[in-house]
Formats: sequence, C-alpha cells, structure tokens
Amino acid sequence: MKRRLLTVCGILSLTFVTVFSQQRTDEECIRAVADNILKEPVTQFVGVTTGKTYNSTKEIPKGEDVRFKSPLSEWHYSNGVLDMSMINLGEYLNDPKYINYAKNHVAFGFANYEYFKNTFRNDRKHWHWPFGQLWNMKELDDCGAMGAAVIEVYNYDSKKQYKEYFEAAAKHIMQDQTRLDDGTLCRTFPREMTVWADDVYMSVSFLAQMGKQTGDKKYFDEATRQIINISDYLWCPEKQLFYHCYYTDLNRNGVAFWGRANGWITVSLVRLLDVLPKNYEGRKQLIDLLEKQIVGASRYQNENGMWNQLLDKPESYDESSVTAMYVYGIAKAINEGWFDETYMRIAQLGWNALKKDQITENGHFKNVCVGTGITDDLPFYYSRPVGENEKHGLGLIIDAGVEILKLSKRNKKQ
Repeated sequence: MKRRLLTVCGILSLTFVTVFSQQRTDEECIRAVADNILKEPVTQFVGVTTGKTYNSTKEIPKGEDVRFKSPLSEWHYSNGVLDMSMINLGEYLNDPKYINYAKNHVAFGFANYEYFKNTFRNDRKHWHWPFGQLWNMKELDDCGAMGAAVIEVYNYDSKKQYKEYFEAAAKHIMQDQTRLDDGTLCRTFPREMTVWADDVYMSVSFLAQMGKQTGDKKYFDEATRQIINISDYLWCPEKQLFYHCYYTDLNRNGVAFWGRANGWITVSLVRLLDVLPKNYEGRKQLIDLLEKQIVGASRYQNENGMWNQLLDKPESYDESSVTAMYVYGIAKAINEGWFDETYMRIAQLGWNALKKDQITENGHFKNVCVGTGITDDLPFYYSRPVGENEKHGLGLIIDAGVEILKLSKRNKKQ
C-alpha cells in the first residue's frame, strides 16, 4: 500500500509539474530560467581543501587553492554564450537586470584574474586554474565566445582593458591560432590538427561581433571562410548532417553526428547573418547553407519535438541543448526573413517539448549533455552524462526563448 501511495504521489507530482509548465507563458518560462541564474553566487570562491567561502581574492590565505563557488563564474566559452544571451534577453524585455548580469560577470573576471595569474604554478593546464583562460590565448576555446561577450559588454561599459582584451583576441584568432594549409582553424589538442564543428562557433561568434564593432570587412570575410571551410570538411551528403570532427592525419571524419556539434554550426550561421551587411557578397551562400542544414536536421526530429544526443541514433537520449539550438536557429531565420514560415512548425514543436518537459518549475534546464571531446567510439557519446542546469545549455535556451517570443509577437500582428 505504501509503495502504491508513493507511486501515485509521484504521478501526481509529475502531472502537476507538466500542467504548471503548460500554464506558464513563454515569457514566464524563460524569465524563470534567467531569474534562477541571477540567484547563483557568481562573485565567490571556495577553498579546495577547506570548503571555506571567500568573497574576494583579498580573503584567500596565501598558498590556498580555490575554485569558483558556481560554474557560472568561470571564464569558459559557455559563460560567454550565457553573457550574450542575458544581454539579448535584457534588450528584448527592456530589463537591465539581465544586462547587468553580463556586465558584472565580465567585471568580476577583470577585477580578479591578476591574482590567479600571479599565483599560477604551471602544474596543470591553464583552463584548470581560475580565470586561466582570461590571460591565456592558446586555443579558440580560450577567447572566442568570451571575447564576443566582452565586446557586447564594452558597448555598455567602455573600459580600456576590455578593448585591449578583445583586440588581443582578434590578433590571436586572425594571426596566431593554428590552421591547416588552406586557412581552416584547427585544434592542437587532444589530437593535433583536428577540425571540430564546435570551433565554428568558437571563432565565428567572435569574428561576427568584431566585424560589427569595427565595421572592418576582413572579420566578416574570415568568419564566412571558416564556416564554409569547416562545413566542407564535416558535411555528410548521405546523412545530411555534420560529423563532429575531421582527422587531418587520417584524412577522414570521426564517427559521430553529435547533436550539439551540429547545433554550433546552426548558431554560428545565425549570429553571422544577423550582423552581415545586407549587400554582403557571400550572404546568400550562408543562408543556403543554413537552410540545407535545417532541412537535413528536420529529418531527425523526434515525434515529441526533441532531437537526440546522436542525431541519427533514435535510441540515444533526447538532448536539450541541440533542441534549443535548432529552435533558436529556425525561429531566428523566420523572424529575420531568411526562411519562409513553412519551417515554423519544426521550431514550435521543439519549443513546446522544451517548455513542457525540460524547464522545471524553479527555472532549471534539464537533460543537457556535459562538455564533450572527440573520440572514435560511439558508446562514449551514448554515455555522456547530462546535467540539470548544466552550464552548456543555459545561454542556448534563453536565446531560443527570445526568438520564440519574437515569433509569437510576429504572428499576432499578421
């Protein structure tokens, strides 16, 4: 009887959450996510061995290692995605508290990184040290998305050190980052000279913003070249999807059509198209590439509106970040007039699934795959853990929500 009662209570609880999600408006839903983010302690550190909380670097005892109290304090590409999405939300809703989140995060980094730079012992990779990616620019992960976020924050808070930072990031990406002979940006680790779908976003998110900021066409040209080159390496005509990676030493692709890797290409195309001049020569080619990708991806959308961790493997789990990326890309393309409305149902079904089952009552975003490297065994991708409120998905669901709000508003006017 007790077990049956617990089961009934569980069903009732699940039903309540589902009904609650359905009753919330789209704006209430996305505000719940953003407001929950605002509750995170983004200006605190924790002692690695002591567990003691420190509110500033001045409080940290000499010789004690610390970590961020919240992963949302980090200087990681996912934090750059989140900062930009919060600015996007704040601008759309005319609510400065979301813009201030990004301003405060960037200011916190610049106020504290020198302490960690001076105490770094070179006994680990720089990305395993607080703010190590702020003063190191070795890979696109270090400065691409966060560099783009600093540009956006600079337009609200024009500090000299911010400008110096994104100019240094521009030099790294344009001149210093490792490339293939044809100019395609590539990685030096964990396997040398590999091309990743993820790196379209790591470069293009920055280059697009730098082009907008400076008006210099060379950044738009470079962003366009990177998207087209990497797409050529990774596109599979048979599957109509992008592989996660390409091995230059083996002259072949990897094995996985990983969802979020494909989504990064969608988001990159959209971010670039959003800032390109209307008369830019390569604009139509980019729109055609985006449409080709979306048509391919639409063939793998599940009945419930979600996409899978491995897009072509329906037995792999429903994954929320790629679903948010496709919703964002399609809705944005319709809102901007790049696509006609025949694609609207794809985006709406995806959003409905996220709103109903993946955003909790308290604003947590569920079932987001953790950070994922490349490998040649599919079980690695199948078994990647998912997190609730995992940092890789937060900015993506906010951007998707904003475009859905715009799409709904647009439809009401018609």
